[in-house]
Amino acid sequence: MRTSLVFVAAALLEIAGCFAFWSWLRLDRSPLWIVPGIVALVLFACLLTLAGSELAGRAFAAYGGIYIATSLLWLWAVEGVRPERPDLLGALLCLAGAGIILSGARWS
Repeated sequence: MRTSLVFVAAALLEIAGCFAFWSWLRLDRSPLWIVPGIVALVLFACLLTLAGSELAGRAFAAYGGIYIATSLLWLWAVEGVRPERPDLLGALLCLAGAGIILSGARWS
C-alpha cells in the first residue's frame, strides 16, 4: 500500500513538472512556469526513491503503470478531456503489469 501511494504521489509530481514545461513551451505561458516545474521534478525523483523495491529498475518499471493511469486522471481533471475506453483498457493493462512486476520479486 505504501509503495502505491509513493507511486501515485510521484506520478502527480512528475506530471505537474512536465505540464509546467508543456505550458511554457506549448501553451505560451510565462517562462516562470519552469520554476515550479523544476521543483516538482526534483521532488518526484526524491519521492521515487522511497518505493518499496530493492532494485531501481523494477521500481521504475512498476511505476510506469501507475504513471500511465495517473496521466489519464490528469487528462480528465486538469485538461477537461474524459479518457475513452481504449485509454481505460490500456491503463488497466498497465496497472496489471505493474502489479505483476512488483509481486514478481516474491515469486523467485
